[in-house]
Amino acid sequence: MTHIERDPAKLFARPAAELTRRADGSMLLRSPEPLQPYSRCVGDWLSEWAAAAPERPFLLERGAGGQWQGVTYAEALREVRALGAWLLQQGLSVERPLAILSDNSVEHGLLALAAMHVGVTVMPVSPAYSLLSRDFGKLKVIFELAPPGAIYVADAARFAPALAAVSGLHRGTIIAGSAGPVPAGARAFAELRATSPGVEVDRAFAAVGPDTIAKVLFTSGSTGVPKGVINTQRMLCSNQQANRQVWPLLLAQPPVLVDWLPWNHTFGGNFCFNSVLRNGGTLYIDEGRPAPGLFEKSLANLREVAPTAFFNVPRAYDMLVTALRADAELRRNFFSRLQMIFYAAAALPQHLWDALIELAQQTVGEHVVLISSWGATETAPLVTSCHFQADQAGVIGNAAPGCELKLVPVSGKLEVRVRGPNVTPGYFRRPELTAEAFDDEGYYRIGDAVRFVDPNRPERGLLFDGRVAEDFKLSTGTWVNVGGLRVKGLAALAPVAQDIVVTGHDRDEIGFLVFPNLPECRRLAGLAADAAVDQVLSHPAVRAAAANGLRALAREGTGSSTCAARALLMAELPSIDAGEITDKGYINQGAVLGRRADLVQQLYAGGPNVILP
Repeated sequence: MTHIERDPAKLFARPAAELTRRADGSMLLRSPEPLQPYSRCVGDWLSEWAAAAPERPFLLERGAGGQWQGVTYAEALREVRALGAWLLQQGLSVERPLAILSDNSVEHGLLALAAMHVGVTVMPVSPAYSLLSRDFGKLKVIFELAPPGAIYVADAARFAPALAAVSGLHRGTIIAGSAGPVPAGARAFAELRATSPGVEVDRAFAAVGPDTIAKVLFTSGSTGVPKGVINTQRMLCSNQQANRQVWPLLLAQPPVLVDWLPWNHTFGGNFCFNSVLRNGGTLYIDEGRPAPGLFEKSLANLREVAPTAFFNVPRAYDMLVTALRADAELRRNFFSRLQMIFYAAAALPQHLWDALIELAQQTVGEHVVLISSWGATETAPLVTSCHFQADQAGVIGNAAPGCELKLVPVSGKLEVRVRGPNVTPGYFRRPELTAEAFDDEGYYRIGDAVRFVDPNRPERGLLFDGRVAEDFKLSTGTWVNVGGLRVKGLAALAPVAQDIVVTGHDRDEIGFLVFPNLPECRRLAGLAADAAVDQVLSHPAVRAAAANGLRALAREGTGSSTCAARALLMAELPSIDAGEITDKGYINQGAVLGRRADLVQQLYAGGPNVILP
């Protein structure tokens, strides 16, 4: 049996940090390891691996019969050149981008690479804006800002209402994927891939440089209105070089991922996808996701394909831990060649951290390193990397090579700002937003806060300390650390709570608005899988479990700012139209509090629906 290296000292670079304290109270934090030269563009990676490992599988997905199918590196390069030729023939460019509205797929990946290969900007847009939205408001905003020259949809019939809603906002050609029929006036993806590339593709590829716009990724932030974050080739390539330097395991063994994370987001589309492509790995596109009725697909894939690294969000690990405990076959295959478990996008509750460590030790007899990092869409995304085994959840590591952090004292916290080749030049066609995003020294204002694991030993890394704008004061003048309390609350109210919004601004005590984990609540109550939501949330067993969680949190707390005095279970799911939830399931605290102000009032007014400790 092949030995699987799991020693963090051999998988990762030695942690190190340089800290400079300045007279104004701010600090500069950087890696002492300089960033090594990086590639000119993403297309160079594909060309490199098509030559070095032409028959190695690159992108794979489930076919109609359930089998894995896709493209090797050599096949991918051939298709990318053909698709790139078609995009050039249609006159696409930075100013006439390619919009992709569909989920991850082989076709999606090839089209995105083709655009970047020939200097065309690609705009992967959240499928939720087309398929879950009722008014298509966000999709309209995007198309008004950046009318595309072509639009890809995997299944034209499913996207027909969205396409109709934006038909007057662009003159682009509709590209219909192989998942559905080709409507009148659209072009079939199969037709595009038959295009013969010529010297125009070679010329366009040679003209791509580090400052060429590769992507525009749309993020709503706290406003709910999408803004386009420019991602240049320099950002993507410098990011992966930094990642290679802190994770030498990528050089030792090409990564194998089973991954669902959406490519319209920086975590899935830049970090995961590019980690595979840069290092000649294989990406099995997971058609599941951490949601009832879909996570079963992810589990089926993990029973069949053993990843070398696993990337996901905390909500998925909540579901995965339950499945791993119940399924020995899944557990054996999942851990069989796993070297690293990685979480990001939100803080991981400590009980899930402990469970994953315990399950790994039980299954393979040794620890599988559990780590995180930190960044943003505007940083492509890597800024800090925890390239060592931390002692607890929430550690985001040290500054990656080439990244410089400025830590600024604000309201008792350290606001973190970023400068480096991985930072965006700004927002697409929004100069006013760009000007607001940077301070007078050119550092990007990311809006997050951090603190040192050990202020006397910066090499031990940073802890994520929440969003600066999310924290608030109680009427007593005491600050509430919303991010930290949310994580503790999720652990205390497990399994009732799927997510929590913290309330209490200018009030005497903290409250929780709780998005319930309905399948787990039904299980607690002994109700059928289709039991009505109101019946589930009013069940004594569910309410008792939530009350017990509040009591446990109060016992652990040190005062009114560290625990919640009341909670309300919400029947309505978070709304994507209102900006309450992102594609990855991360809750926008401000949007929820604004939209559900009546529930906040109800929470503090009391009544039969409010749960007390």
